[in-house]
Amino acid sequence: MSRFVDLSAPIAPSPETTPPFLRIEIEYHDHKAGAAQAQALLKVPPSLFRHGEGWATETITRLGTHDSTHVDAPYHYNSTIQGQSAPTIDQLPLEWFFSDGVVLDMTHKTKGDPVTAEDIQKELDRIGYTLKPLDIVLVRTGQDKFYNAPDYLFRGPGVTAEATIWLYEQGIRVMGIDAWGWDEPLDLQAQKALQAGEPGVFWAAHQVDLPYSQIERLVNLDQLPPFGFKVACFPLKIQGGSAGPARVVAILE
Repeated sequence: MSRFVDLSAPIAPSPETTPPFLRIEIEYHDHKAGAAQAQALLKVPPSLFRHGEGWATETITRLGTHDSTHVDAPYHYNSTIQGQSAPTIDQLPLEWFFSDGVVLDMTHKTKGDPVTAEDIQKELDRIGYTLKPLDIVLVRTGQDKFYNAPDYLFRGPGVTAEATIWLYEQGIRVMGIDAWGWDEPLDLQAQKALQAGEPGVFWAAHQVDLPYSQIERLVNLDQLPPFGFKVACFPLKIQGGSAGPARVVAILE
């Protein structure tokens, strides 16, 4: 028997404290509304439904492709990658999104101390695992406990550009994190970029000019062993999309 661990947060209406540009809004239509629709459209009265109830439906009135657990496409990072048009989410190979998973415990890292290639190598040595091409690498920071907190997007250590490049060189094409973003928190990036006054500091790990995917806003990585499981993380096939919401699931034997 396999055991499944849900690594995705629910797509739910956002708390009132959520910034407007990050909000999820859903209209819920109950069975009474469904029966009314059937009567208006087809002249079928509620009495012809079981318990007088029609269909329940929902309308997502606002959902950004990055506002829930999601997979980023290279197009999110830049319009071109390595001199070619960056692939959108609907253009990526499905083989990337079902593979062996690896969890790297980086819960000891704090804001202002991003995950480096050396950190990753030490953790791989500690757990006794050697990466292979197309492994799905998941960085556990513990920030999922703050998923609905007002300052969620400003939490976590982030991952350096150098570490991102190193993972890519090992054949990794999908890497994920249980924080709002893969890079350092936006406020720290902004401070450093404004001080430097040049590109390559803000959003450094995103814009390393490599065609890879990130999974952001994961949850429940603490329920997984370091390795020995599969990850399924197929993104919604949004034409021309920079990302796709995904139901990310770990499958353990």
